[in-house]
Amino acid sequence: MNTEQWRVGIFLFNDVEVLDFAGPFEVFSVTALENGHKPFVVETVSEKGTIIYACNGLKVQPDYSFDTMLKFDILVIPGGLGAREREIHNDKVITWIESQMENVQLMTSVCTGALLLAKAGLLKGKLATTHWASYERLENEFPEVEVQRDVKFVDEGNVITSGGISAGINMSFHIVERLVGSQVAQETAKQMEYDIIV
Repeated sequence: MNTEQWRVGIFLFNDVEVLDFAGPFEVFSVTALENGHKPFVVETVSEKGTIIYACNGLKVQPDYSFDTMLKFDILVIPGGLGAREREIHNDKVITWIESQMENVQLMTSVCTGALLLAKAGLLKGKLATTHWASYERLENEFPEVEVQRDVKFVDEGNVITSGGISAGINMSFHIVERLVGSQVAQETAKQMEYDIIV
């Protein structure tokens, strides 16, 4: 019986794009093997652990703060107004993301979360993507990153970036396929009534 589990951490902050984090949360949470085993444990973390106000006012209570969180195997860095306007200038957040690269098996971003990975130096010399409206910003501010346009996600081994908003769902299915197989990914997509190609 396959009982391997990966701990997935999703970073939350004020003005995070809702589907950026809720999409991956749903994919990983719904995923189950034929024997009923859940291969992913999904939790949320914010800088201080207090309630965050996502885009359009959705209130979310994170599971952990930076100081109380446990070790994650997969980390999801979403985007949104808060990422591109505030968190990219938050030295504590950028330092935390950089430090987590030493602990995680997969570092991932959704949408403009790629800007935070780039600021942390994790995309140097790598192919990466982001929301279409931020292609030029990513290129201009981080010329060491080779920006890929018109793709849902870019897999660079231990770093995976995805395009805007709903593309995080595609990336999450790709990770499910990569870690536990295409059949499980397809069954999860069927459960969610989401069309994927893996």
